[in-house]
Amino acid sequence: MTASASPYAKPLPATLIVAAGCIIAMLTFGPRSALGFFQQPIIQANGWGRDVFSLALAFQNLLWGMGQPFMGALADRFGTLRILWCGILLYAAGLYGMTLSTDPMGLNLSAGVLIGFGLSGSSFNLVLAAFGKLLPPEKRAMGFGFGTAAGSFGQFLFSPLGVGLIRDYGWQGALTIFAALMLVALPLALAVATRPMKPASAAEPANEAEKQSIAQALAEAFRHRSYVFLVLGFFTCGFQLAFVTIHLPSYFKDISMPASAGALTMALVGAFNMIGSLAAGWASTRMPKRWLLAAIYFGRSIVTLLFLASVPYVGVPLNVFGIETSVGIVSAMLFGAFTGLLWLSTVPPTAALVTLMFGPRYLAMLYGFAFFSHQVGGFLGVWLGGYLFEKTGSYDVVWWLSIGLGVASALINLPIVEKPAPGRAPELKPA
Repeated sequence: MTASASPYAKPLPATLIVAAGCIIAMLTFGPRSALGFFQQPIIQANGWGRDVFSLALAFQNLLWGMGQPFMGALADRFGTLRILWCGILLYAAGLYGMTLSTDPMGLNLSAGVLIGFGLSGSSFNLVLAAFGKLLPPEKRAMGFGFGTAAGSFGQFLFSPLGVGLIRDYGWQGALTIFAALMLVALPLALAVATRPMKPASAAEPANEAEKQSIAQALAEAFRHRSYVFLVLGFFTCGFQLAFVTIHLPSYFKDISMPASAGALTMALVGAFNMIGSLAAGWASTRMPKRWLLAAIYFGRSIVTLLFLASVPYVGVPLNVFGIETSVGIVSAMLFGAFTGLLWLSTVPPTAALVTLMFGPRYLAMLYGFAFFSHQVGGFLGVWLGGYLFEKTGSYDVVWWLSIGLGVASALINLPIVEKPAPGRAPELKPA
């Protein structure tokens, strides 16, 4: 491998780049995916409703999305390293700040603003963009798959870890430990550092695409119908994932499921997400990516519909291979497994399509705008979950919105044209 974007005189091996990036993705994705388990202890300790916690986490999702294009543009311009370091420190400060929050404003600032902007500068999105620059074209899709799967492993690891730490050390102690673990990512960022972008006159670009300014790149992207469809479809992904991440543990409490069922379900989501993400990275190189995305979104709606159909029977006893359990436990495990297969499997084909359309030069920024759409969906999924629960006493409306949006996104992705944007030549693979 020749990592031309690497800042080092001797390019690092692809395996080292992918390994370091995967650990960063695991550490940064893990804590935020476990925050749903902190909702009940935090609101009980402060006497709040679910709408207070939901609003702070909704701001987190929105600011993560808002910050992502700007952090991506800064990473494209100045290199990945400094942006990752800044994001990691903000993230750790936000996690620790949650332990000091005794009013809604403090929670909004720590869980919302600090963690939101911290995630925009440290999450797996920047890692994937670095992979797009550091890995050769034929290894990118699988690199995207490994990076996404690593984030999933963080969810698999941190969901039961969060429940155990809350039980043993309290919610404040658990958040402090999470903040300390974030700092481990600081030295690993050195392996995914990319070169700062040189001015056009100094770099002597070989083609017109490399002479583009940021404004020109954005104008080209948002004039391209397929990119717009991709961005719109990604909204649903954020809505579904954020709602489930934050509200599923509380939903299980509402339907008389034990807390351990929530931890097991979210761990299964993370475990099967690793399989789904790697499979999506593999499939992205072998089948039309728009078909893959449509199947993922439609599949999510079917899985959610079947899960909701099982809820009236959660307390019914069931014997599975001689083990006494209940319909609720089995349906929760199946929901976790199948949702996990479809959880972040949208990311490899989405990132690969952005790279295919516009090349890797502005990948962090252009994928960042797609991710902003994702996080607007996440804001609504989290906020509506808490707001409508306090108004109606139920999550039913949001569940049905999630199903409808999945079908809509499946249809939106089908017209995407999978080829470079007009005027762009395809990247040549090395002989």
